[in-house]
Amino acid sequence: MDFTSDLDRLGLFDTRYAAFLATVTHLRPRLHRYCARMTGSVLDGEDVMQEALFDAFRRLDRYDDSRPLGPWLFRIAHNRCIDFLRRRGVRQDAEAAAAEPDIVLPVDPPGLAVGRAVERLVLHLPPKERACVLLKDVFDHSLEEIAELVDSTVGGVKAALSRGRAKLAALPDTPAAPPAAVPGMAKLLRLYVDRFNRQDWDGVRALTSADARLRVADCFAGRLADSPYFIEYERGAIPWRMAPGELDGVPVVVVLHRDAVGEWEPASVVRIGATDGRINRIADYFKCPWLLPAAASVSCPPREP
Repeated sequence: MDFTSDLDRLGLFDTRYAAFLATVTHLRPRLHRYCARMTGSVLDGEDVMQEALFDAFRRLDRYDDSRPLGPWLFRIAHNRCIDFLRRRGVRQDAEAAAAEPDIVLPVDPPGLAVGRAVERLVLHLPPKERACVLLKDVFDHSLEEIAELVDSTVGGVKAALSRGRAKLAALPDTPAAPPAAVPGMAKLLRLYVDRFNRQDWDGVRALTSADARLRVADCFAGRLADSPYFIEYERGAIPWRMAPGELDGVPVVVVLHRDAVGEWEPASVVRIGATDGRINRIADYFKCPWLLPAAASVSCPPREP
């Protein structure tokens, strides 16, 4: 989680940007699903999608409104995903894959019935093959649409599909390794949760660095010190509690709401980043209802009565 873009200097979102986000709400679960599978993380996928939507908002004056909005947003989101993967160091893999011959024995497409399995396996593929397999075998785009989205030709897409499908068919049936634990993070999460549940805002601030950054989807992006973050939780209409937990093996703060029978159930998550034992990044996803259903697992210890 690295907040370094222009988005994170906005502060409270103005009415124009909030209206744009409301306009594209129906597209966001699908966009998030794509970004999550491209990045290999439902949390990173949401962060990348938020960057893509802000990028799209800034380009609205160049948008041809005679064309569908969805493909245009997918193209921007795709490019953001590629930027993310390059920053993470996979450019060499992508270049090596591009040097492979395009003549590959055809492999039958897996079909939409196994799309969920495919989209979790594509993480093993280089970015272009990953995108083509996702867009064709999971999202059912045409070859022509994919070619436009990934800035390729129909022939190039066909070759990438053949390579990607062949690699997926040859993958061993081994579980993915869990992410490496960050030293001290478990203790920091417990302290954060305890102080947040007691609404000890000064205590929470004491855990953060002076320039800690905050993102709250659809609301705010900037310095925690400049935000109304704690006030919003204090006056929230829905009863909430927090608990340390994991989402797809990544340590997070799980936000719990009461269900119809009075039980506490996961409603959203907060991701925390830290350096040298101090929190320097907080991302709150409470306005992203598509995020938890996209995860393979969400867990937190039972709450004591």
